[in-house]
Amino acid sequence: QVQLVESGGGLVQPGGSLRLSCAASGFTFSMYAMSWYRQAPGKERELVARISSAGIGTIFADSVKGRFTISRDNIKNTVYLQMNSLKPEDTAVYFCMARWSREYWGQGTQVTVSS
Repeated sequence: QVQLVESGGGLVQPGGSLRLSCAASGFTFSMYAMSWYRQAPGKERELVARISSAGIGTIFADSVKGRFTISRDNIKNTVYLQMNSLKPEDTAVYFCMARWSREYWGQGTQVTVSS
């Protein structure tokens, strides 16, 4: 049974930091590229960051470059999103996604940036 379980979301003030985690099970994690997407109310889901299966290549949305980092631990089967200097416009539900031979999605975790 494939599972992607996100955690680490919450309420944070502008300028603050959060680290999201996505724990994977039920598939060969090390073969899959992992991504973080987000969806704000009334907006389409957008790619935030992606990391290659070996953790060597990464890409980021322009809106988060220099503030967010993505990493993975292929022993713990977990991908992380470190979010620094958070802005109100980062408020969204954040989803992790695995893609290789198939595509899997987590249920999402809410991030709210507000004073």
